[in-house]
Amino acid sequence: MTTHDIGRHLHCYGIDSVVSPSLDALAGAGVRFDMAFATAPQCSPSRASLATGLYPHNNGVMGLAHRGFDWELAVPHAAALFAAAGFASHLFGGEHVTQHPERLGFERIHPTDAIDEVIASQPSDQRLYVEINFEETHRPYPPAGQTPADLVIPGYLPDGPEAVEEMTAVEQTITAMDRSAGRVLAALERAGRAENALVVFTTDHGLAMPRAKCTLYDPGLEVALIMRWPGGNIGSGAVNADLVSNIDVLPTLLESCGIPIPAHVQGRSLFGGKREAVFAEKTFHSYYDPMRCIRTRRHKFIRNFESAFAVEVPADIQQGAIFRANAGRYSTDRPSALELYDLEADPLEERNLTGTPSLRAVEDELSTALWDWMKETDDPLLRGPVPSPRYRLAMQRKPDRT
Repeated sequence: MTTHDIGRHLHCYGIDSVVSPSLDALAGAGVRFDMAFATAPQCSPSRASLATGLYPHNNGVMGLAHRGFDWELAVPHAAALFAAAGFASHLFGGEHVTQHPERLGFERIHPTDAIDEVIASQPSDQRLYVEINFEETHRPYPPAGQTPADLVIPGYLPDGPEAVEEMTAVEQTITAMDRSAGRVLAALERAGRAENALVVFTTDHGLAMPRAKCTLYDPGLEVALIMRWPGGNIGSGAVNADLVSNIDVLPTLLESCGIPIPAHVQGRSLFGGKREAVFAEKTFHSYYDPMRCIRTRRHKFIRNFESAFAVEVPADIQQGAIFRANAGRYSTDRPSALELYDLEADPLEERNLTGTPSLRAVEDELSTALWDWMKETDDPLLRGPVPSPRYRLAMQRKPDRT
């Protein structure tokens, strides 16, 4: 199960003002991953990583997949892998990694409210891969209702009525999504499948707020990740504090089902070893803005490859009250190609420490590790600027004369 744009803004992650009893119960009966991060701070690239176990620059989706942006999944989707292993694969809701969902490997595509009927209709011995993508938490938000007395405003947002209005609306959508998640869990119970079902809940990236979504700062990359598997003995009410990437989700699903993990998959099963660092990237969203980062427990190092605004704020977020109250706060020029943050001393990533003499060794180590990762994964940025699908389409009409 996935939802849009919530990061870790859930009650079970310590946000007391959020009402999310279904997901709280899921975490209470399973494992909550407290240090899970997306490979990208935007929808299509991150979702493609979930579905393939590959970084965006390796799975073909380096930007948005819908019409007008046209990035397309270039490797097998999880649905195809499970279908090849004899599973009945069903999709509920959208997928946002291709304009051709019929090619992904799903047996059927259903509306999200059909989950109960479909699960109940499956033979009890038929193994299932079910992907459910909730839409409730995506912008535009409905009008804000009653503001909770203990409303939590993330520290990277400016205090004021605009933040109260938008965060109240966000939390309402999370509660609505939580009810949908509860219906899925109830359907598994009624079908007698809950005991043997490995249930995963996550989100694509951080909150759809300025300085979160579309940035490589933690508010853009942090994701909720909850797993429950009563029959798999993975723990109940457990908390995992290891660094985790969302490319690790697919190999975990495959291993749990006894399916060999394909050699091309870059993620590692969550049942296996620990990570010392996670990597993330952005290439395209509203415009070309390539950047790459490495995050360890203590530090974050970002390399920006182009000039741009200090942070990208997507169009739907620009329509919100927070951005409109002070657009200039986010529209200044990007001051530096390199960014280094001490996440213990500066969790909001506000003080860029590149060039600090006492951190020279840390900066050099992280910079080298980031270059090495780009080389090992054959990042196209190493060969120069990355053309978009629109550029390639335009160049097809170029005459064969100078």
